[in-house]
Amino acid sequence: MIHSTAIIDPSAVIAEDVQIGAYTIIGADVEIGSGCDIKSHVVIDGPTKIGCDNQIYQFSSIGADPQDKKYNSEATLLEIGNNNLIRENVTINRGTEQGGGITKIGNNNWIMAYVHIAHDCIIGSDNTFANNATLAGHVIIDDFVILGGFTLISQFNVIGSYSFSAMGSVISRNIPPYVLVSGHMAKPIGCNLEGLRRKNYSDTQIKNIRQAYKTLYRSGLRLEEAEKQLTAMTQEKSEIKVILDFLAAQEGGIIR
Repeated sequence: MIHSTAIIDPSAVIAEDVQIGAYTIIGADVEIGSGCDIKSHVVIDGPTKIGCDNQIYQFSSIGADPQDKKYNSEATLLEIGNNNLIRENVTINRGTEQGGGITKIGNNNWIMAYVHIAHDCIIGSDNTFANNATLAGHVIIDDFVILGGFTLISQFNVIGSYSFSAMGSVISRNIPPYVLVSGHMAKPIGCNLEGLRRKNYSDTQIKNIRQAYKTLYRSGLRLEEAEKQLTAMTQEKSEIKVILDFLAAQEGGIIR
């Protein structure tokens, strides 16, 4: 059902069963998949592609121009996957030409009120962003990450899978998988043990991850030395290889 007060651009492609609330505006070059529920007073600008079964709550701004002075009206893209819950007053900007041209969000994410996702961010799946979490441009979030309320992440940082930020954390470096951080500026304070248990990691796997964390953060080793020790631990321990793969991919260093 599309409310009579909604304004839909003729070029928008909207599945037949999509619900669109009062005073919502859907702009040009927007695609919305089956099963989506767009509440009242939402603005969706294009080019934006939204998958199936997403809920977008009132007063959210989806697909607006990036807040980047280099942006010059290029036709960049926002792409949102399936089954995401996007709550009130969320802002998600499209990409920039210099940053790859796309902001991308995966599936099954829970994005709470007042979250801001800036241009060129790449978000995986099954993440939870609590109220007022703010991502600067070019941030990459892997899967199963939890950002506490009012978490701030500066540009070009990568947040590894199953990591967790406490409320009010200010993150200025890359965070390896499984790591729990807190503070301004954020510091590593342990492993996200509860998150791992909820995802059915075994006691042995969690023990291995804790050992890897101690090697990285409590052994007194330089990062290169810690990586060598982790390499020796990886045989038949895929959960440790995840950490090594993350470290190998990062050029800007990690939070330590």
